[in-house]
Amino acid sequence: MKPNKIYEMAKKYVEYDMIQKHTELPAFPDSRIRLLFAFLANQRTPLLHSELYSLVVSLVQLGMDTHDRIDSDSGRVNEREMRSRQLKVLAGDYFSSRFFQLLAQAGQIDMIRLISDRVCEVNRLKINLYMRMKQLKLSADEYLNQSAMVKTEVFHAFTGILDDKFVKPWSEALFSVGRCEAVLEELAKSDKPEMFTGSWGYWHVLCEGTEEEKRKLAEKNSEPTFIQLLVTKYDIRSQLAEKLKHSVTSIQAAAARLDSDKLVRELAQIGETFMRPLMPTAPALGERR
Repeated sequence: MKPNKIYEMAKKYVEYDMIQKHTELPAFPDSRIRLLFAFLANQRTPLLHSELYSLVVSLVQLGMDTHDRIDSDSGRVNEREMRSRQLKVLAGDYFSSRFFQLLAQAGQIDMIRLISDRVCEVNRLKINLYMRMKQLKLSADEYLNQSAMVKTEVFHAFTGILDDKFVKPWSEALFSVGRCEAVLEELAKSDKPEMFTGSWGYWHVLCEGTEEEKRKLAEKNSEPTFIQLLVTKYDIRSQLAEKLKHSVTSIQAAAARLDSDKLVRELAQIGETFMRPLMPTAPALGERR
């Protein structure tokens, strides 16, 4: 079974006309799911429920990510925004309920407990991160690492069922994949001044910037010209690109310790996927650059 088949399986639970019409769901956690399925399916004795586990954790992650997108602004909103907010609440709850249902039907009660415990830990990590952000007690790299931990924590529910020889490479590769995803999100934010507050670049400037720059950021100044100046001055995109390359190298280092050719190939492909946004596009036929 191909790893992307998990996405096809998940479609029946996430692609509803009402959801697609009125709101936007977060991205499917494709790289983390590919990594999980690869490790589960390539044990000494491949796990019977590799597909099921990969499917349910994708639904759990989508549920949490959907709830994270709910706008908590208490001000007045129009009917369209209110409908979108309501659908996000309902969709997140629905995805989580499907996780319970699918595992219960398969008699996997212990796995329900393991995943639920990790969901609780994810919420603890989020609260801790939000509190440190609110108190401005956070460095840029701490923010990035905490973001990666939030993304990957629920996947550690499966660490205890892996072959011993895979545990360390799995943990290292998982964190590196989560960090790659976090960096890509930060690269996207660097192009959108309205998303700069709270981003990696924001925390970097709060640490390295001038007193005047820090003052403006503390006042939540998101004027596009000012933000673009900071992104350029502190070379935010290039720094993030280097962090992405370093995390991909860490994935490759974890793969090098594996004795499974299938796993090594899968990790290599995942790493290549992360590097694509940094690759220059080929010129069209007859185009000069």
